[in-house]
Amino acid sequence: MSEHIHILGICGTFMGGVALLARESGFSVTGSDRNVYPPMSTQLSESGIALTDGYGADQLSPAPDRVLVGNALSRGQPVVEAMLDEGLPYTSGPEWLGREILNGRWVLAVSGTHGKTSTASMLAWILDHAGLEPGFLIGGVPSNFGVSARLGQGRYFVVEADEYDSAFFDKRSKFVHYRPNTLVINNLEYDHADIFPNLAAIETQFHHLIRCVPSNGQIVRGAGDAIDRVLERGVWTPVRSVQAESAAAQVESAWSWRAVSAQADILELTAPDGTCGRLHWSMIGEHNAANATAAMAAAAHVGVSMEQAIAALQTFTGVKRRLECLGRPAGIAVYDDFAHHPTAIQSTLHALRAASTSGKLIAMIEPRSNTMRLGEHKAHLVACAADADLALWLDPPGLDWDLSHTVAGASGQEAFDSVEAMIERAVAAAVTGDSIVVMSNGGFDGLHQRLLTALAER
Repeated sequence: MSEHIHILGICGTFMGGVALLARESGFSVTGSDRNVYPPMSTQLSESGIALTDGYGADQLSPAPDRVLVGNALSRGQPVVEAMLDEGLPYTSGPEWLGREILNGRWVLAVSGTHGKTSTASMLAWILDHAGLEPGFLIGGVPSNFGVSARLGQGRYFVVEADEYDSAFFDKRSKFVHYRPNTLVINNLEYDHADIFPNLAAIETQFHHLIRCVPSNGQIVRGAGDAIDRVLERGVWTPVRSVQAESAAAQVESAWSWRAVSAQADILELTAPDGTCGRLHWSMIGEHNAANATAAMAAAAHVGVSMEQAIAALQTFTGVKRRLECLGRPAGIAVYDDFAHHPTAIQSTLHALRAASTSGKLIAMIEPRSNTMRLGEHKAHLVACAADADLALWLDPPGLDWDLSHTVAGASGQEAFDSVEAMIERAVAAAVTGDSIVVMSNGGFDGLHQRLLTALAER
């Protein structure tokens, strides 16, 4: 009889991926969560994994063989107290993943503040297109695969390596459990203000990660002073840099990219040995150009040629919730994007601005992340939305700061206390040829579908 694993917080992108891998590995899997929304809930349902709503203690009867505890769980929740009182075996999701799935495989880990999901998706697709049949666990759903996780048949495993903590009993970053052979560090900024007091604390966790990369591995790094500081603390592994062409001449062993078109859907790419190639693809934005180059560099470390990588990326179709076009009701393009940090918001809007030859660009933004809710980035909000003709901000109850005051007086920026009012404003403002991008790392109270319906019915 297979071992029964019960997963607490199963609908998070990470723990949901762990559930899929466990099921594919032959474990019997159940789980529980609250505030469930697609795409993870859909994946789990389609995989036949039974879900319990909420965190009641009765879900542990009969007792599972092991409980995997998501980092959203804390002391005081009935299921956690019952787990501890009954002495059930438990572990964090990242530790279980490292021990049961990653052990013995060549791990390619993609880390950084921004672009982890997109870069990991590109890397997994490059390896798959090259015939390497990789496994992967990604914090989103790559359209080329249709699932966020799979075991794969080959030697290689691509994992999105998050710096968030592992569990209430293990405050180390998730990624220290993965022990990568190939490590990508896209970028490094301050985030996760609920667990890290400052950027220096995050840099320490990245230094711990670097300590785990073997000397015959490789680190692929983006630009930035924070990454410089991490590497200055000690590095024992060869490093390859990813730079825009204008900066690459100053960097030894660099992979570089240059946008040939304004919207960066045509790129010229150069490897450290001088090999060049041109990529025509469906993605836009300089942030995706950097992501693609990092993925190509990581793939090269396991023997995939630039030619193979370009052929794969030409057929890469993106990731759900990463500049995903949801529809064009009444000739108005509606996009969904996961951006929730000022840098990511700015990159997304800049990419759409470059791609829009006509029509207004309207942004609808939910400051949902813990860092946003704590007000750590409030000084950057107005500037990060400057590329939008109209930026509509949700000012929900419970913020530790006054969002309405922050954006007051900024041209084209408005705050709303309800999703209904935001939708009404967007529908009134949008005309055929405009673009609307909805940015949130959560469900945004169903705004996406409600907006599509309202535009179609107008």
